[in-house]
Amino acid sequence: MRLSRYFLPVLKETPADAQIVSHRLMLRAGMIRQQAAGIYSWLPLGYKVLRRIEQIVHEEQQRAGHIPVLMPTLQSADLWRESGRYDGYGEEMLRMQDRHGRDMLFSPTAEEMFTDTFRAYVKSYKDLPLTIYQIQWKFRDEIRPRFGVMRGREFLMKDGYNFDLTKEAALHAYNRHLVSYLRTYERMGLQAIPMRAESGPIGGDDTHEFLVLAETGESGVFYDSEITELRFGERAIDYDSVEQCQAVLEEFTSRYARTDDTHEQSVFEAQVPEARRREARGIEVGQIFYFGTKYSEPLGATVSDGEGNQVPVHMGSHGIGVSRLLGALIEANHDENGIIWPEGVTPFHCGIVNLRQGDAATDAACEDLYKAITAKGLDPLYDDRDERAGAKFATMDLIGLPWRITVGPRGLKSGVVELTSRRSGESEELAPETVVDRLAEIYALG
Repeated sequence: MRLSRYFLPVLKETPADAQIVSHRLMLRAGMIRQQAAGIYSWLPLGYKVLRRIEQIVHEEQQRAGHIPVLMPTLQSADLWRESGRYDGYGEEMLRMQDRHGRDMLFSPTAEEMFTDTFRAYVKSYKDLPLTIYQIQWKFRDEIRPRFGVMRGREFLMKDGYNFDLTKEAALHAYNRHLVSYLRTYERMGLQAIPMRAESGPIGGDDTHEFLVLAETGESGVFYDSEITELRFGERAIDYDSVEQCQAVLEEFTSRYARTDDTHEQSVFEAQVPEARRREARGIEVGQIFYFGTKYSEPLGATVSDGEGNQVPVHMGSHGIGVSRLLGALIEANHDENGIIWPEGVTPFHCGIVNLRQGDAATDAACEDLYKAITAKGLDPLYDDRDERAGAKFATMDLIGLPWRITVGPRGLKSGVVELTSRRSGESEELAPETVVDRLAEIYALG
């Protein structure tokens, strides 16, 4: 994409009402625009990152054997009355009526709708286990929406639901989700820790929330420094194996503790050497639940068990805050100049800065680089504006592309361009064709 043809409404000044780093930088980088309290338009740069995050979530869900669907954002209140949650959910639920006077609601979560779909079609234990999921917009009417996309009223969420014959099978689904989530966050360049949590209005006996380590996090956590060396993406995990999922889970969960839980802290201290203990803050970006028959019993989601009995299925739900993740990524990856995107979620793989727009040799070199990088299957952003070099560098730093290629007359006379890492700030001079190969190697392309 050529920046002269792109819609990137960056701001020079920091908006006064933006309280946290991610909100400030998303507004300044032209990623979002507020339409109402807690409700945002996603502008091209922000939408591009949102779609990259969504794609990673889809890929890891399907790798774990989960099946995508798409449910409506509007639900009938009758389903919620069946489950007993309609009156008790609270004012966060946006209630409305259609033109015929039927009570409706804008989905804050989807347990009832998924359970209703299941009970309409699945009748036998032979059709289990089953896990279906969606990535869909939700609405919760927060009394004080704040912090941009971190605590908005409208948000994009992945919610999945497993249906199993027994509690043991449902707990395996729970562990499978936990492992798949760790892989998901890892691919985004995030260190996530699954902490035991409260279930809230969703209910259930077992639940973990996933915290991304960041200085601005709302939750405290002790962790083993070696936890950052665990790499699930490098392992061929058999998600159907109860034993393997459990062993990965135990390897990870023995290495952290809540700071506000004295029992967890004492266990942690007994297991982790003092030299490896660290304390940090975390931002919640996902949660998983096992809630047994809480929804299947009142909604009649039963199957035959093979012995002539109709039994309610055991269920769990599993959420990832897709739009919230974007804010968390920025909270965990920024400096005083702007965003620093991890390679896995960057909106563009690199930026090309032309230091002398209008110079025939420099223009030609940039055009050749742009075409060669694109031919490798990468997506570069070419700053071809007639702007001073300082303004171009400031824009690139603000929007946070991981790699910048700087092309100028002086370097071209020596046959080189400059490749700069946004994260480290380190630069090296390379031949143009070598830069293309280096980027292809970084992004694991042939």
